[in-house]
Amino acid sequence: MELEIVEVSTKKELKQFVLFPFNLYKNNKYWIPPLISDELHTLRSEDNPAFEHCHANYWLVYKGNEIVGRIAGIINKKYIEKWGNKYARFGWVDFIDDPEVSQLLFSTVESWAKSQGMTAIHGPLGFTDMDREGMLIEGFDELSTMATIYNYPYYPQHLEKLGFKKDIDWVEYEIIVPKEIPEKAVRIAKIVRERRGLRILDAKSSKDLLKYAHGIFDVINETYENLYGFVELSQKQIDLYIKQYFPFVSPNYLKIVLDEKDKVAGFVIGMPSLSRALQKAKGRLFPFGFIHLLIALKFPKYVDLYLGAVRKELQGKGADAFLITDLCRSCIEKKIISAESNLELEDNLLVQGHWKHFDRRQHKRRRCFIKELE
Repeated sequence: MELEIVEVSTKKELKQFVLFPFNLYKNNKYWIPPLISDELHTLRSEDNPAFEHCHANYWLVYKGNEIVGRIAGIINKKYIEKWGNKYARFGWVDFIDDPEVSQLLFSTVESWAKSQGMTAIHGPLGFTDMDREGMLIEGFDELSTMATIYNYPYYPQHLEKLGFKKDIDWVEYEIIVPKEIPEKAVRIAKIVRERRGLRILDAKSSKDLLKYAHGIFDVINETYENLYGFVELSQKQIDLYIKQYFPFVSPNYLKIVLDEKDKVAGFVIGMPSLSRALQKAKGRLFPFGFIHLLIALKFPKYVDLYLGAVRKELQGKGADAFLITDLCRSCIEKKIISAESNLELEDNLLVQGHWKHFDRRQHKRRRCFIKELE
């Protein structure tokens, strides 16, 4: 049966685009479904402020009446201006284990990228660093997280056959929560308080954290500026992320360190793991999906770490250890079993150095692939 590739142009097709992996992974116990409403919100130009400097096309591959693949092509103009690379991005890529399907998907997005004057294509990447990125190449039998992509082992094999090569890798760790905080960590925290004049925000609710939300994103824009592919977040994007996520964060797992002027000096954002809850909710909040999420938020056993940063002038001076120590204290108090680090660039030894004092294992690796366009 012949394959047909169709560019997404209607609301119905966009929903089919979002729902395709639900069918592809329906019997896979490691895949974590995204919230359908969040996916639609991200992919619609009228909802996502990233479209002020991005444009995107989406395609579906049909085999008869059955959808067998999908892919998004994205051009981020701010990325091109900052990094000087005329690179298109691919993302939201899924396909059955059929080389003809993957070849049709990528030849289509490559032709589109060339028609836009691009010289290479890389991914999987989203519109911003806040979107899911990186194709899983190790850890296929590990439970995924809300913040990461899961894919079958045949995905990277297909890309390599299509001429894609490694551009950068991210690694991920599982960190076991200790029974007590090491004495050395306690001493470092005390020194940081006394010598640097830093303190951990004593927040009782998400409302106490909200005051410092913009300060957190200021630190992100400052400290992430040289990380792979990063583009500064606009004020509209920041406002959207705050509105979307801050009502759900907990002071137990979002730690903010403040300087003497009450300014954000650093932070680490963690949340109770929603992986199992999202599997039960099957991507939908209603009518009953939200109940599974509320239970997971209230009675967590595991924590996912999403973002963390310390202002440049304080890096390597104990502020990061101060944050991790306080987060560890909360996890011990709440009887958390372990934490998922989520993505860390493989050469970011400063971040990975945090875990050497803990019982941990590096259990996942994901890759950004790149291909030069002829």
